[in-house]
Amino acid sequence: MSRLLYEHSVSYKGYLIIPFVFGKADNYEIYSYKLLSQICHKSQFHKAENPAGIYGSSIDNIIDIAEQHLDTYLEFVSHRDNFKSRYTYRDHLIILFQEAGKYFYDHYPPDSLNNIAAPKLFHSEYECLSWIKQGVDGLHTRHR
Repeated sequence: MSRLLYEHSVSYKGYLIIPFVFGKADNYEIYSYKLLSQICHKSQFHKAENPAGIYGSSIDNIIDIAEQHLDTYLEFVSHRDNFKSRYTYRDHLIILFQEAGKYFYDHYPPDSLNNIAAPKLFHSEYECLSWIKQGVDGLHTRHR
């Protein structure tokens, strides 16, 4: 599997659809996707890889496939977008959350949906993002 294409992720009805290049055939890329669920482990689709079992010929095509599958098999409908404040930094996915005036985050590396966030609270979105970027920059420097 190539890296997850977080910069092309789409928030859809309580899920985050994350495309990636599954493989190549005759120099054409074949796309697949993974999902994150707003309700996490309560969803059978949380961290699922391509539950539709159908692959796409483009990023837009695989997003459409994922949305159609979710429309058919939705477990819940969310009117709130928990993935609204998401950022891609050095191919890492950062999702920010705010609750009671405090900020916290989820952090996913480029190649997996394993949350590597520290259990830390911040006073602002800027403070949270700065702290994460410093950590990612440190990882990047050590792996050169």
